[in-house]
Amino acid sequence: MKLAVDTHTHTYASGHAYSTLIENAQAAQQCGLSMFCTTDHSESMPGAPHYWFFSNQKILPRFLHDVAIVRGVEANILNVQGELDLPLSVDCRLDWMIASFHEPVFAPADKQTHTQALLSVIENGRADALGHLGNPNFDFDFETVLSAAAKHHVAIEINNTSLRGNSRVGSVERCEEIVRIGKELGVYFTTGSDAHFRDDIGNLSLVSDLLDKVGVDSSKVISHSCQQFVDFLQLRGRAYIEEFAKL
Repeated sequence: MKLAVDTHTHTYASGHAYSTLIENAQAAQQCGLSMFCTTDHSESMPGAPHYWFFSNQKILPRFLHDVAIVRGVEANILNVQGELDLPLSVDCRLDWMIASFHEPVFAPADKQTHTQALLSVIENGRADALGHLGNPNFDFDFETVLSAAAKHHVAIEINNTSLRGNSRVGSVERCEEIVRIGKELGVYFTTGSDAHFRDDIGNLSLVSDLLDKVGVDSSKVISHSCQQFVDFLQLRGRAYIEEFAKL
């Protein structure tokens, strides 16, 4: 499946990534991406930037090296109430918010706890997508959570790094099951490299292969085209981005 947008990337600002935004944009251009989301970790992750880093993304250009830049964040899920580690006042400054579990922030618990936290995130309405759900350390009730995501138009990320098998070990089979169940429930999927170095920007081949293997229709993959992604942001109630009208 063709994928025009990488919706999960990191820069040096995350504290454990190694490229700048400009380097990522250059890499995106070189690999033929039309758009990517810059989604550094929010402040509860060790080494991550202060919330002002995200609040000030309004200064970022909408295009770098002819690639559209989506202003975003990978926020941390803090508790079963689905709270995220960014002030609400920042939301209007961003285009795209991924919510994810990370072990240093949310200690792995049991399936019921993880399920309730994800349901709360969905119902709270702040997150546009749920990140790298294949992680076996955060087991959850797939059908319950994916049904809620479909109802509330929250995208389910399929993470290329998780599919490599050497990060978040045990994710590969779980990701396939998530895609199969999500397809039946009609969820929207999004695709992220989770790049922490410029050479991984746009590396979505494993995700593409999995989506094709399961037979997911491209109309349900919001990163299949720039227009689909922009339309999804509108569906989520995000502000219209006039500069992207020409895409």
